[in-house]
Parts: sequence; C-alpha cells; structure tokens
Amino acid sequence: MSMPTTTAVEDDTALRRPNAALSALRSVFLRVGVLPFFLVATIIAFSLVSREFLALQNLTNVARQSVYLILVSLGQMLALVTGGFDLSVGTAIALTSVVSAIVMVALSHMLSPDLVWLVIVLGCCAGFAAALVIGCLNGLGIAVFGVSPFIMTLGVQSVGAGIALFLTGGVPVSGVPYEFGDLLGFGRILDVPVPVLIAIVAAAVIWLVMNRTRFGKHVQAVGGNIKAARLSGVNTTKVLFTAYALCALLASIAGLLLTARVGSGETNLGGTIALESIAACVIAGVSLHGGIGRVENVVLGGFFIVLLQNGMNIAQIGSYMQMVLLGSLLVLAVILDQVRYRLLVGER
Repeated sequence: MSMPTTTAVEDDTALRRPNAALSALRSVFLRVGVLPFFLVATIIAFSLVSREFLALQNLTNVARQSVYLILVSLGQMLALVTGGFDLSVGTAIALTSVVSAIVMVALSHMLSPDLVWLVIVLGCCAGFAAALVIGCLNGLGIAVFGVSPFIMTLGVQSVGAGIALFLTGGVPVSGVPYEFGDLLGFGRILDVPVPVLIAIVAAAVIWLVMNRTRFGKHVQAVGGNIKAARLSGVNTTKVLFTAYALCALLASIAGLLLTARVGSGETNLGGTIALESIAACVIAGVSLHGGIGRVENVVLGGFFIVLLQNGMNIAQIGSYMQMVLLGSLLVLAVILDQVRYRLLVGER
C-alpha cells in the first residue's frame, strides 16, 4: 500500500521542478527583461563557432568598442524612461565631432603650440555646446510645445545632419592635435583605456542621478504617468527638457571619444547608433511605455549589442545580413517588451 503513495509523491515532486524553473524564469523576465536570455543564447551560439569568442583579448576589445554605444544608450535610457526616445543622437555625435575638430584646427593655427591643451579644451567645449543645442531643441519642442518625440527628434536629426555636411562639405576635418587622440582615443590610466574609464564614471553618475536624486524619481514618475506626476507637483516641463539635454550631452561625450579615435571630424560618425542604442535599452529591460529602466542593465545591454556584432564578425556574417539580424532582434525585443509590460500591469 505504501508504493503508490511514494510514486505519487515522486510524481508531484517531478511536476514541481519544472513549475519552479518556469516561475524563476518568469521572475527574471519581469525584473530584467530579455537580456539574460539573449546573452546566454549569444554566448552559446558563438562559442560553438569559434573558441576565440570568449578569449580575454576578444572580450577586452568588445569592452573598449562598446564604450561609445554604452554612453549613448545611457542618454537614450533617460529619454525612454520619460516615455519618449531620441532619434537625433547620431546627429549630436556628428556635430560634436565636426565642430570640435574645426575649432581645434582653427585654434591650432592661431595659438602657440605650447597651448595645445587649451586648444583641446576649447574644442571639446565647442563640441559640447553644439550637442547641447541639439538637446535643448528637442527638449523645447517636446516639453514646451508638446511635439511628438518621433517628429521632433527626427526633424532635429535632419537639420543637424545638414548643418554638419554644410560645415565640412562632406569632407573629414583633419589636423586635430595629436595629444587629443593620444589621450582620449588611445590613452591608458593604470592600464585601463581612458574611454572605458570615462564610460564607467558616466554610468556611475547616471546611476546616482536615477537612484539617489529627486530628478531621477521625477523622470520615472513622468514616464509612468505624466498627468499624475503633474498633479503631484512635478515640473514635467523641466524634467523632460533636462532629460533630452542630458541625452545629447552623453552622445556628445561619445562623439568626442570617437573623434579622438579616428583622428578627424567626421559627419558619418554614429550613423546607426540611434537604432543600436534603442535596441540596447529595450533588450536591457527599459520599457517603451516609460517609467521602467535600470542603469546597470543598460550598460550590459550596450555591451551585449557590441558582443553580438563581434560574434557575427567572427562567424563571417556579412554586414547586410548583420543589419537584418539586428533589426529583427529589435523587433523581437519590442514584442517581448509588450508582453512584459502586460504581465507587469496584470500583477498590479
């Protein structure tokens, strides 16, 4: 008589195990999003293709190359958490690159070679100012006049790209100081690349802003329900304006680092980074509905996108097919984001 009871207990235990596993996966999906699943799948797939994929040198290269996307994604996260997005981050990068290079080259001919660091600082400030204009225009249109983020940032992107091309005639601006590239492009501090250190500092600052300041709480409140936030006394206009200005400034930092890396002002820098930054954020669990986003996940999301591109290069997948795969991944991430949002709303 005891054997059927034992069998029933064993069957019940066997049923509970998959249920517990599914419950754990569901909890991870609701908390973080699709990033852990995509990351595991990518590591397994490309590790089978090549042993070099997980080599320390390759991962170090990926970390260095992901700096630019991580910086832009941190800014994109601010826009997404407010319930919008920024399609003009690529233009902010291009204008920063062009304006900073033009100013550096012009001042290099005007000032003594001993003042090279003054030239670099003034050039960087000019690049920041150009990007800040982009961010302020976005913030003004979206926060003050209520223009759709899609229309506003798309229009500003077109205007900014036209200005960058007008300033350069489509020709790269060469002749930037060697010290600029030597420090911000290839420099190291304690054997850590300077761009990586800058990205770490930027991520730490944004984490503090989002988790330890009133502004960060207001950003999440505006994205969660802008009408309720306004009724609660939040200055939604100021929050939106500041979010888009910070987004442009973070893109500007990436633009300076890229300019230092290539050694010239380029109008085509950051051409696809708007799509990539949105993909990195959505994959990292930042909701397109606003109000949800974690800095540490966005950093990992930016790293994942570059890791995926690196794996596709190792697997010798063509650049055109890479665009197809990245776009498909973004669509899938958006669909899963909708599912996640509905589950979160249902739990409330």
